[in-house]
Amino acid sequence: MNYRHAFHAGNHADCLKHALLVWLLGALARKPAPFAVLDTHAGRGMYDLSAEEAQRTGEAAKGALRLAEVREGPLAPYLEALHAQGFPTRYPGSPALVRAALRDGDRLMCCELHPEDHAALRAHFARDRQVAVHRRDAWEAIRALTPFPERRGLVLMDPPFEREEEFARLAEAIIALNHRFRAAIVAAWYPVKHRAPVRDFHDALKASAVRDVVAAELWLREPTDPRRLNGSGLLVVNPPFGFEAAAGEMLAGLLAALESEAGAGLSVLRVTPE
Repeated sequence: MNYRHAFHAGNHADCLKHALLVWLLGALARKPAPFAVLDTHAGRGMYDLSAEEAQRTGEAAKGALRLAEVREGPLAPYLEALHAQGFPTRYPGSPALVRAALRDGDRLMCCELHPEDHAALRAHFARDRQVAVHRRDAWEAIRALTPFPERRGLVLMDPPFEREEEFARLAEAIIALNHRFRAAIVAAWYPVKHRAPVRDFHDALKASAVRDVVAAELWLREPTDPRRLNGSGLLVVNPPFGFEAAAGEMLAGLLAALESEAGAGLSVLRVTPE
């Protein structure tokens, strides 16, 4: 409840998460059947990069704003999606990016607990019949809102990692969701501060019955300092065909463009087999 994404909108973690999200949404739209998306930690939906919160941290200047002139290559669809919604003045969060990718018949469900961010999200999607905005706990919503009647779609989990047990809770949610809704694409963001928690997270999924899991990670400095967000990853269950190759190309583009230090790198790792 203390986390406010307005301070971090457009940072390097958003670049990784949203570039891969745009690709996943495009893959879903390649088939004509309707799909649904559940965004479990939705935030406000749209962020003003000139606002005091964003200016105080300057994270967008080291992140998405360094990509503003990209017009071709693997990151071009991501930047096109940003520019379509007011970038570089504004930065669209995941709900706005998902909504822009929906076709007639597709739908989006958003969950946000913070009262001010929930109110802003409701206002952003006011009278939009393809979007439902809930003020409810993300983990409860996963149980209540899945499986989708459409039988296909994406569940995006982006917890704030304010608690030490967040990795374990995220692994439990992925395992339970895979049991409830095996056909769903699940995308779960996580921080890379140091290696031990990430390794334990991956090991928990290896020990489960969840199959076809890929983790795409980007770190901008050696991930050895647990006090800093050195990088981040997106773990994807049931990735569409071509995801691993596309993710590698997008992460390479991000690594080349973003401000990095010694020890920076990327990884596209198959956590469990298909």
